Amino acid sequence: MRVAVTGREGQLARSLQAIAADSDTEIVCLGRPEFDLAQPGAIAATLAAAEPDVVINAAAYTAVDRAESEAELAHAVNTVGAGLVAEAAARLGLPVLQVSTDYVFDGTAERPYREDDPVSPLGVYGASKQAGELKVAAANPRHVICRTSWVYSPYGQNFVKTMLRLAGGREEIGVVADQRGCPTYALDLARTLLSIARRVAEERAAASPLFGVFHVAGGGEASWADVAEAVFAKSAALGGPSARVKRIGTLDYPTPARRPADSRLDTAKLRAVYGIALPDWRASLGDCVTRLVAPSASLASR
Repeated sequence: MRVAVTGREGQLARSLQAIAADSDTEIVCLGRPEFDLAQPGAIAATLAAAEPDVVINAAAYTAVDRAESEAELAHAVNTVGAGLVAEAAARLGLPVLQVSTDYVFDGTAERPYREDDPVSPLGVYGASKQAGELKVAAANPRHVICRTSWVYSPYGQNFVKTMLRLAGGREEIGVVADQRGCPTYALDLARTLLSIARRVAEERAAASPLFGVFHVAGGGEASWADVAEAVFAKSAALGGPSARVKRIGTLDYPTPARRPADSRLDTAKLRAVYGIALPDWRASLGDCVTRLVAPSASLASR
């Protein structure tokens, strides 16, 4: 299988490359400057030249707070760009996997969100991703919209790497404890996306249950403070940086964009249709921290 992946420098694209390295899947990563979702002219031609069997749109504007002041750019990438990728894939007769987010919800449900729950994003980022879902669905009937959450990995910029960096110079770090979600390891997410891609590559019927919206997130739930404490416990056990976690509230850490207080995702549909359940976040987090703090130990255990 040959998969075109947009967002070449992102942590998900790099995770897809890492997972595919141990399989018979070939990843063709597309990115700027030749493939820029904010510059739509070359999208179709670049995808056609890649000659993929499936397209995974992992490119996104993900600066949640900056999006509040860069709404036009966020929508250019996450809404218009996503739709153009899906349209280009459709013209080539290809299915598209669109990576979306838990931020399409407002976090007031008080239970894990299902795929058919009403969306109500709180900020520009979530609104741009939700509008992108609609564009993708309208442009390509063979679409799989994969909503994920709280993604971290050994690559790029993410919460886990930030905590380890801050622990190098602080004894105590304030971390929000009243927002809950499903931490998702990008390597687990990548493995799942490739499994989905293999199934839909040969599925021609747009009405197949394989297509549609799915929640793809790590097992279990946590607050940001829970994740930070787990990061530091694992890092300390490996001889790496650690710090005390001071549990604070959202109001104690104001940000330009509002975050959903409870954006847990119900993944029952993914299990029912694809037979896939991502590992519990604690086990996956341990692997990520080991790769970052003690990479030689990580290699020895593989």
